[in-house]
Amino acid sequence: MLNVAIKAARLAGTIINRAALDVESVRVSAKQTNDFVTEVDHAAEAAIIDTLLTAYPDHAIWAEESGKRDGKHGGADHVWIIDPLDGTTNFIHGFPVYCVSIALMVGNKLEQAVIYDPSRNDLFCATRGRGAYMNDRRIRVAKRIAMRECLFSTGFPFRPGDAFPTYMQMLGDVMPKCAGVRRPGSAALDLAYVAAGFTDGFFEMGLSPWDVAAGALLVTEAGGLVGNFTGEANFLEQKECLAANPKIYGQLVSTIGKYSKFASAGDKAAVRQARGPLAASTEEADASGHNEPSGDDAPPTEQAAPF
Repeated sequence: MLNVAIKAARLAGTIINRAALDVESVRVSAKQTNDFVTEVDHAAEAAIIDTLLTAYPDHAIWAEESGKRDGKHGGADHVWIIDPLDGTTNFIHGFPVYCVSIALMVGNKLEQAVIYDPSRNDLFCATRGRGAYMNDRRIRVAKRIAMRECLFSTGFPFRPGDAFPTYMQMLGDVMPKCAGVRRPGSAALDLAYVAAGFTDGFFEMGLSPWDVAAGALLVTEAGGLVGNFTGEANFLEQKECLAANPKIYGQLVSTIGKYSKFASAGDKAAVRQARGPLAASTEEADASGHNEPSGDDAPPTEQAAPF
């Protein structure tokens, strides 16, 4: 199954690399503000699904662009979770940080993972219980134990309704405690880099299962931990992800756990208080429907923060 996933990822990578030679001609559409999809996403996803279902016609599919399709018979509990091009905004600008992400979940456990970076020809893969690899070399998470020495990766909230004020507070807590924070723009590749020890940890809110499924298995098979901001392992559909080596993981949870959707009421109140009276009054005004700007500046219908 891993070999089939690798074949599918490399095929998608070929499609992406061919399109990257003339990225200006690629057709782009917006799913919502700052959230783009291209004809390359669709072509790569179709190639991946065709490869997987040719080998395993009864398996289920859960893909970013085409959604879910149920499996049949004995393959109904095998679900392939697919992001054909993670980092689409980078891709359409010619910024070479993007990847293909494919994971297989059997029951409720991630069993296989492939992340392929076509611009660098880097292949990350993992099988549950058998370790994680980059280009046939075994990889392990970094060994640093002090946050002040660590390099972290993250992702900025970019969609309407994302909790940007909360995120900025969280980033303000993390940055003084570490050596640096980077924002490459592909969550799947960020997780692969944590697994390889290139970075020491990763945190981001607003993610979908296809962004993190393959990367999560890579991290755990490389000796790391992954969960939500409060450290709970059942994170896949909770739209927040934190990953690091075991020593740093606990320190990150202590730093950003209070910003989780699942934080205690006391922690949430402390975060609101730290944000200041002006921010609090603005949030209350937005919630009550007053002070609403018009036109392109109108806020989304969702709350601007998870609490």
